[in-house]
Amino acid sequence: PDRIEYGDIDRSDGHMTNELPGYTELLALRGSDEPIADINVGSAVYAGSYPLEETMAASIAAVATAVCDIWHMKTGRWQSAQVDTRAAAAALDSYRYLQRRDELGRYATFPTSAAATAAYQLTRPFRTRDQQWFLPHFGMLHLKNRMQELLACDDSVDSVAAAIARWDAQELECAVAAQGACGGMVRSAEEWSETAQGQALASYPVVEVEKIGDSKPQPFSAVGPPLHGIRILDLTRILAGPVAARTCAEHGADVLMVAARHTPQIKNFVIDLSHGKRSTYLDINDRDDANQLKALLQQCDVFSQGYRPGVFSQRGFGPHELAKLRPGLVYLSTSCFGQHGHWSVRAGWEQVAQAVTGICERVNPAQPALLPVNACDFLTGYLGAYGILLALLRRAVEGGSYHVNVSLCQSAMFLNRQPGCGPDKPVAALDQPEIASLQIESETPYGALRHLAPVARFRETPAKWSLPSAALGADLPQWLESRQ
Repeated sequence: PDRIEYGDIDRSDGHMTNELPGYTELLALRGSDEPIADINVGSAVYAGSYPLEETMAASIAAVATAVCDIWHMKTGRWQSAQVDTRAAAAALDSYRYLQRRDELGRYATFPTSAAATAAYQLTRPFRTRDQQWFLPHFGMLHLKNRMQELLACDDSVDSVAAAIARWDAQELECAVAAQGACGGMVRSAEEWSETAQGQALASYPVVEVEKIGDSKPQPFSAVGPPLHGIRILDLTRILAGPVAARTCAEHGADVLMVAARHTPQIKNFVIDLSHGKRSTYLDINDRDDANQLKALLQQCDVFSQGYRPGVFSQRGFGPHELAKLRPGLVYLSTSCFGQHGHWSVRAGWEQVAQAVTGICERVNPAQPALLPVNACDFLTGYLGAYGILLALLRRAVEGGSYHVNVSLCQSAMFLNRQPGCGPDKPVAALDQPEIASLQIESETPYGALRHLAPVARFRETPAKWSLPSAALGADLPQWLESRQ
């Protein structure tokens, strides 16, 4: 057939296009603006002025285009790809569609922990003394402790509100950065563009691919799916970085997650973002473990990390250090504020990126609020995967080592550049039959699961995960044997 269908759901109300502004912008980074993927634009899933579904679909379509480029390079054949905006909308919230089968054979959504619920209630904009708004981040225990120490408050909403009301917004933002805590002043998009950090990021593309070393060309394996033989070390957690590596696993990459045993994790996120991966425990602060990691690195293609600039360089795992150890390496950095500008060293998460870049203000100018989904995280994850693929394509032709840089704030700015939606845009929430059409089932170490399938559909190389979601630390620190 000429058309790739999504389950049994009728999407005849949509229209097919390959000219979404976001997709066009991303294609320009590829070196050819000829579109490959078709995007089926259906009814919006989320209310509001942001085209969340279309922006997410554009990012996934960019990944699909790069996958098709790789397939053409391997085989000499082009294949078609399709992305559906409503499937992309579900992917913006993928962990909410994660279900586990109980002893009676019924599937139920994973519950949200009481601690996470309490943190979400506190991580939102509060009024400041100078009648501005400030968003504190309480999502991780160490950040919560630092914020409470600075504000001299407890963990109730009233106490946090009263404490923030004693500060001017700009003053508090500086104090939070000095404390090593996490938070940001709510700005409009225009105000963000006038800051030094906003201007620093605006001078770079949303996906930055920098050549940082020389090596011989390294062609793709002639057999298997598009990324067969590609090895990825994934040292990231909590959304953006794991999404990038999971996306590569959809196309045949051998992804090995690496974390220390004591690294804080969120179980639902780990399960949802680990499809197709293996997992091992190594601590880069331990000399023997660091040496094991460097041994793995010498046989890998991609190294992905999500810490602030300089953190890994101090431990000998920065992009330039590793490119010397493994010429031809693609190094992905995922951060909140990017690699450039004086804010790059600040801690930041999804909610902070939304606050400082103008998203919260645009959602509700009278009382700034967060989007209903972690849009910056998931967009950044797919954009990171796109950057990895672009770098691998360049490496296959001209050789070289590459540093790929994506950030939550760059993704927020990308979202702000998309045409806004009017108040009369049609909205239709995902119902259970449609959700079921987007899900697949897996037998995993966590039990029998239902979860979202890969969004992009391909004519010749269906995106799929060859392994179930991995249990943390369940695998040895070694690569799978086959690279042919």
